[in-house]
Amino acid sequence: MENYETLSQAINGLKSQGYTEDFNLKEFCIECRGGEFRILHDEFQIDKVFRFEGNSDPDDQSVLYAVSSDKFNLKGVLVNGYGIYSDPLTDDMLKKLSYDPDLRN
Repeated sequence: MENYETLSQAINGLKSQGYTEDFNLKEFCIECRGGEFRILHDEFQIDKVFRFEGNSDPDDQSVLYAVSSDKFNLKGVLVNGYGIYSDPLTDDMLKKLSYDPDLRN
């Protein structure tokens, strides 16, 4: 598995692998292209997860998700600046974003 030291290195590495969309997290979905695509929790999968902590403050964390949607034929990244619990999300979205790659079959 890839090992990146910074968030920007990870984003660039994923872009070179075809994860070119920039997803934004919403309460009920993720979206890209200014809302042109709104993708519900059961229409995307999380392929990889990377966690980063700030150098001076461990609470300054970010989570990077490599996301794909077969339904919409899209691949991209989703960055959450302070962990998944900082945004109001539905239970289904929380479950999806609590993905643990170590538990994947």
